[in-house]
Amino acid sequence: MPQPSIESNHRMSLRIAPAEKAILMRAVAIQGTTLTSFVTRSCLEAASAVIQQAEQVALSERDSLRVLELLENPPKPNARLLQSARALPEVS
Repeated sequence: MPQPSIESNHRMSLRIAPAEKAILMRAVAIQGTTLTSFVTRSCLEAASAVIQQAEQVALSERDSLRVLELLENPPKPNARLLQSARALPEVS
């Protein structure tokens, strides 16, 4: 059966074990919210953390200073870099 595209369908479904659903329902009752709201909020928090971890680069102070130094005083291009630059198409 074909899967609907995400853009045209704002519903999601998933299968979980009864014990897992019971845990979710208990948390929902404690927080006084709906299952949809609880799952959406929890998933978005987890997704944001995953994205931030994947996109954020943490450098030590030493490495940060090295990057800044290289940006301010880049090394001279070597032969391979010059050859690669010459091989690039002309930009008009």
